[in-house]
Amino acid sequence: MKRTLCLSVLAVSMLASTAAVAEDTCTKIVSTGHPQYPAIAYKEGDRIDGAAPSLVEAVAKQNNVPLESKYMGSWSKAQAAAREGKADMIVGIYYNDERAQYLDYVQPAFVYDPVVVFVAKDKKFDFTGQDDLIGKKGATNEGESYGNQFDAFIKDKLDVARTDGIDAALDDLLAGKVDYVIAGYYPGVAEAARQGIKDKIEPLEPALLSAEMFVAFSKKSPCKSLAPQFGQGITEMTTDGRFHKMLLGDMAEWDLENKPEN
Repeated sequence: MKRTLCLSVLAVSMLASTAAVAEDTCTKIVSTGHPQYPAIAYKEGDRIDGAAPSLVEAVAKQNNVPLESKYMGSWSKAQAAAREGKADMIVGIYYNDERAQYLDYVQPAFVYDPVVVFVAKDKKFDFTGQDDLIGKKGATNEGESYGNQFDAFIKDKLDVARTDGIDAALDDLLAGKVDYVIAGYYPGVAEAARQGIKDKIEPLEPALLSAEMFVAFSKKSPCKSLAPQFGQGITEMTTDGRFHKMLLGDMAEWDLENKPEN
């Protein structure tokens, strides 16, 4: 009887161990990202395209791991998907302490992204740095973070509304509802070009900051153990020029497919 019981316990233990190993096995990476951040990342049908998805797809191929890029809604919803484990990976994301609670950031960053203040050309104001935004009304995209320090400055010192996309923020700017828009330089210029308003807005100098942009795994993903391999691949592709070619290619593709509306 005791021997039978011991065998039963052993069998249950082995089954539990096998199940745990199965749960921890990465069979496919589901990746998501920003739907409105050309040419780094942007929505294309039901997937996220751009230079960041191209980068991780190349690294995944090197490591013989299938990768599927999926559009999961707004930038806020994409982050929620990674937080909840619905996405294994999120691409093109800044670091902050809150995000680090549910993401494992892949080192190193793959690009430095300048963040600037956009204004209407006919309503420019003197600007030397972030303090010049105090007392004015601004806008930025919902779900954006600009790092711990500047996020705290926005919260404590600025009046910044959150909009559903960079396009909505620029619409509010030209309508006079806000005095400025905070956005990444490249997606801001790309969206202005798409709307045919490049001659109506202007990025101010100097840039507010230049932030590191990362790839990160969800802490709930069985694929998070691949972070070192992805770090190695990103290091190689950002130093040998391959990522730069991806970026230029995606910039050209975005420009071709997004002619001005007017």
